[in-house]
Amino acid sequence: MWPPPQGLYLDEWFNVYYPPGTKHGDGMRDMETFLNPHWKQFEPQNPVINLLVGIAFIILLNLSIIGNGCILYVFTRTKKLQNASNIFTINLAAADLFMMVTHGLPVGINVFQERYWMYGPFACKLFSCLGGVAGTTSIFSMVLIGYDRCNVIVGGIAAKRLSKKKASLLCIALWVYSTLASLPPFFGWGNFGPEGFLITCSYDYILPDWNSRSFVLSVLITHFGVPFILIVGFYTRIVRAVVHHERELKAQAAKMGVESLKSGGKSDESAEVKIAKVAITNVVLWFFTWLPYTVVVLLGLLRKYHLLTPVVAGLPSLLIKVNSAFNPLVYAGGHPAYREALAETFPFLGIGKKATEKAACAQTEVTPA
Repeated sequence: MWPPPQGLYLDEWFNVYYPPGTKHGDGMRDMETFLNPHWKQFEPQNPVINLLVGIAFIILLNLSIIGNGCILYVFTRTKKLQNASNIFTINLAAADLFMMVTHGLPVGINVFQERYWMYGPFACKLFSCLGGVAGTTSIFSMVLIGYDRCNVIVGGIAAKRLSKKKASLLCIALWVYSTLASLPPFFGWGNFGPEGFLITCSYDYILPDWNSRSFVLSVLITHFGVPFILIVGFYTRIVRAVVHHERELKAQAAKMGVESLKSGGKSDESAEVKIAKVAITNVVLWFFTWLPYTVVVLLGLLRKYHLLTPVVAGLPSLLIKVNSAFNPLVYAGGHPAYREALAETFPFLGIGKKATEKAACAQTEVTPA
């Protein structure tokens, strides 16, 4: 319990002391039989670590509520943003918000009540399942955004764009798939369990039996490997198309004896490219926040158990949540239409003020006397 039980305490320099033979996970009561024996071989972790992790979860939860909440509110109430492409963005924000509400809140409460997971085995399974649903939906929302950007930019005017109805159906299908893909451990394929600091739960990637390892391997391939390959493919095509287009413009400008064919205004194509850059930034953020956790899972599959300490396994789990909290910040920073709508909806934020002033000045300059 928190504060630490008798026999486990901190001195004024936050050094932890405990009786000989005390192990990480001792005192989890009804979780003892549910806890993977791997975690019991370690000495107790400093309780301050769990406290700091819990505070980080709370901070990320608030950032996610503000950022993703703004996206959901602005996109759903602004008509000019209600198109098929932005439906995927709304879906991404919903998945990220769902991730932090279902994970940040219980963990934030937990660290101020108990040293370990306090909600019992079933809640641990549910926590893991909901994390799988949110994570899978978020990842494949990135794939859909990449596909849509590729279709629009590479295909150009001739591209057949998705309708809002089809985009909505794709998002619904994605949530259904993510739910079904996260349920197998409830029915005997794979397992859930506490991980790392023992205040969060996930798929158990440490159990050596083939049943558990095959499930984790399938998740690793279908929910990280395949999306990564698809996204790299989409954005590689986008970059090639943009480079080719720029070369054509320069060649045409050279033939006409001018420096550039680009006008001072923003064309629809340049807007699409800017949105694609934002999406690429989001994907890079996603990749580098999920990569450490993927490496940890691979260590478990390769049975490199000696490398999987509570800290090594626990920190990547926290890093995943960073992606859910910072996605909207990255998106807001580069999506011109969203910034404009956000400035109109929440003018006190000061976002887009300078851009609005410049637009007004430009309009004044071209107005006939």
